[in-house]
Amino acid sequence: MTDTRPDARLQDRVFRMALTVLLMATIVWFGASIMRIMLWSELLKPGTLQFEDYIAPEAEREIYRLLSMASAYAIGGYVLVILSSTVVLATSPLRPREHGWLMLSAILLFLFVPVEAYTAYLDLKMIYMEFYTAEARASFRELFLARVGALAGVPFIAQLCYITILVVVVFQPFRKRSVPAP
Repeated sequence: MTDTRPDARLQDRVFRMALTVLLMATIVWFGASIMRIMLWSELLKPGTLQFEDYIAPEAEREIYRLLSMASAYAIGGYVLVILSSTVVLATSPLRPREHGWLMLSAILLFLFVPVEAYTAYLDLKMIYMEFYTAEARASFRELFLARVGALAGVPFIAQLCYITILVVVVFQPFRKRSVPAP
């Protein structure tokens, strides 16, 4: 039975719009994050925090510019993900008590907000250096290494949790099944 009250229809519209924004922002955020990881791998020797020797200074500077642009998209996408997921949780007809997968997804997403805030701060410093100053390559290298090594790998663990959210949303474990009446 569908609720036809005006406030219920408005809540349903808000939920659907927020869910659409959440999906689009997630695509932008994940895409920019993957692009950053690919650019990082161009600069660093595999498995280390040491720079590749063969990269020309001009190419390295261009990679920092691309990293700054990708970081701007990632930060914007992440902010939209957090805002829209908050609206989705507030207006969803699904209750976390009956849908454990929803609760697990929310916990995994919001657990790493402080980590993302700190790394976004470092990214914003790089964006500022790229677009509003004429900093030397050494300054970018220092900031880049601080960003990649930030919080001793916790941002990588956060990425794994975000991928886990996708799996949890698809398979929806921990959902209470209604038992049919005899």
